[in-house]
Amino acid sequence: MFDILIQLFSRFVSNAILYYAIAVCSSYVLLAVYSAFEMAYYKKKNSYVDFRSILSSPIAPSISIIAPAYNEEHTIVENIRSLLSLYYNNFEVIIVNDGSRDACLEKMIRHYDLELVDFAVNIKIPCKEINKLVVVDKINGGKADALNAGINISQKDIIACIDVDCILEQDALLKMVKPFLEENTRVIATGGVIRIANSCEVEDGRIVKVNLPREFLPRMQVLEYFRAFLMGRMAWSRLNGLLLVSGALGFFDKQVVIACGGYNPETVGEDMELVVRMRRYMSDRKEKYKIVYVPDPLCWTEAPSTFKVLGRQRNRWMRGTIETLLIHRTLFFNPKYGLLGLLSFPYWFLFEWLAPIIEFLGLIFALLLMLSGYISWEFFLTLLGAVYTFAIMISSFSLLYEELSYHQYRNKRDVYKLFFVALTEPFFYHPLSVIWSIQGNLDFLTGKKAWGEMTRAGFKKKA
Repeated sequence: MFDILIQLFSRFVSNAILYYAIAVCSSYVLLAVYSAFEMAYYKKKNSYVDFRSILSSPIAPSISIIAPAYNEEHTIVENIRSLLSLYYNNFEVIIVNDGSRDACLEKMIRHYDLELVDFAVNIKIPCKEINKLVVVDKINGGKADALNAGINISQKDIIACIDVDCILEQDALLKMVKPFLEENTRVIATGGVIRIANSCEVEDGRIVKVNLPREFLPRMQVLEYFRAFLMGRMAWSRLNGLLLVSGALGFFDKQVVIACGGYNPETVGEDMELVVRMRRYMSDRKEKYKIVYVPDPLCWTEAPSTFKVLGRQRNRWMRGTIETLLIHRTLFFNPKYGLLGLLSFPYWFLFEWLAPIIEFLGLIFALLLMLSGYISWEFFLTLLGAVYTFAIMISSFSLLYEELSYHQYRNKRDVYKLFFVALTEPFFYHPLSVIWSIQGNLDFLTGKKAWGEMTRAGFKKKA
C-alpha cells in the first residue's frame, strides 16, 4: 500500500513538474519568435531616421540625468566625462554622492574643479539630508533615496536614471527620448539594452573598441544579457507588458514619477517596483500609456567578475522581485488591470520567482526517486539531455539575434567563444544562478535588507 501511494505521489509531482517545464519552454519560444519580428520591425522603422533632427526640434523634452554614486572611485571620472559628452541640446547631469566612504567625492572635486554652492531645494519626495550641491553630497540612504534626491533637484521634463558605473553611447539620449516624441499614446518610461563593458577599451569616457570579456563570469553574462534583452524585453515592449526598466538605463516621465511618490527606499528592487507602481497609477486613473524598450546597444556596464560580487547581485535581484510581487500582489490575475494583471504579473510570479525554486526542488525530488528505484537513470538522463538541448537552442538563437541585428563582436573568434559559452553554461553558470536565487529567497524570509557592496575594477583605458 505504501509503495502504491509513493508511486501515485511521484507520478503526480513528476507530471506537475513536466507540465510546468513545458509551459516555461513554450513561453521562451513564443517570446523569442515575437522578439524576432519586433526586432526586424524596429530595425526597418529606424533605418532611415536622422536622430540629429531631434537636436533642433523645439518640442524635444529636456532631460535630467541622475546618477547615484556610492564608492565608485575607480570609474567615476570616466563616467562623468561620458555623461557630459552626450549629444543633446537641453540636458543636465546630476551626480548624487550617496555617502561614499572611498575617494569618490574627492576625485570628482579635484578632477572637475568643483566649488561649494548654496542651492535651494524644492523637496517633492522625502529623502535624506542633502549637504552640498553641483555634485550632490548626501547622507547615505541607498540607491532609491539617492535617486529621489536627484529628482528633487532636477529641473527638466524627463528624468534619466542611470548607474554611474555605466558608459553611454553619445547618441543615447536621442534614441531613448524618441518614443516620447513619436508615440500617439503617452509614454511614461523607456528602457534600454545593457551591454557588458569588461575588457572593452575606453577613451575619454567612450567605448572605442568592443572586446569580448576575457574573464569567465563576465563572458557568461554577455550571453545571459543577450537572452534577457534581445529575446525577452523586445516582446514585452510590443505587448506593452514590461514590468522592469533596468536601473542601469531608464527614462521616466517626471510628472508621473513624482505623482507616484518616487522610488521606494524600503525595497532593494527599486527599479522594478517603481515601474509596477507607475503602471498601477495610470491604470487606476484609466489613462492610456506605454512603456517602450529601445534595443540599440546604448549603455555599457562593468559586470561583476567574482563569484562573491555576482552572487550578491543576483541575490538582491531575487529579493527585489519578491518584494515587488508581494507589494503589488493585488494585481495577480486581476482583470481590472488588463494585460498587466492577467499576463505580465502572473508571468513574473510563475516563471521568474518560482522557476528556480521549482527547478531546485524538482532536481532533489528526481534524485530521491532514482536512489529509491522509482525512476530509471535512463529516463532521468534522457530528460536532462532534452533540457540541455533546449538551453543551447535558446542561447544560440540569442547569439544569432545579436549577429543579425547589431553585431558588436566583429571578430569571428569571439562568436565561436560565445557559442562555446552556450555549450558549457548549463553545467557551470546556470546551477550557480539557481543557488543564488534560492539564497535570495532564504534571505528574504529571514528579513535581510542589505544591498551588498559592489566593488569595481574600473574600465580598461586605450593605450
